[in-house]
Amino acid sequence: MGSLTWLLQWPIRALILLLVARLPLGVELASFSAALLSAIVIALLGTLLVFPLKLLLGPVWFVSSLGGLISPVSFLFNWLITIILFSLAAWLINGFRLQNGLISAILGALAYSVLSSLVLGWMGLDVPLTRAMAAASGVG
Repeated sequence: MGSLTWLLQWPIRALILLLVARLPLGVELASFSAALLSAIVIALLGTLLVFPLKLLLGPVWFVSSLGGLISPVSFLFNWLITIILFSLAAWLINGFRLQNGLISAILGALAYSVLSSLVLGWMGLDVPLTRAMAAASGVG
């Protein structure tokens, strides 16, 4: 059911992206199709970039979190990965725009992460946003 759960998340994450776009964070989405494509791109980029992000951020994460003992540091690295993926998706997808640049990426990624965790957890579909986040947090 893991792959099916991952696929079921995309339309839900698209709706969450549309909700994030309604918040005053500077995130703009033109349509549901742009949101759906963005959710898919965020997930696929996370899968494709797992190794480079792990190489780049892993040693810094390990030292700064004492090997994962300090949870807030792990949360910050997960958030950083989400910001990177969120920004890349906005750069790649026509109809997904970060009006205030990095500030919109930071706030949008935080809202997207929190809302995704809450909604998907409530629905019983909670798996990490990406394999990159799972690898960075030591899950899976």
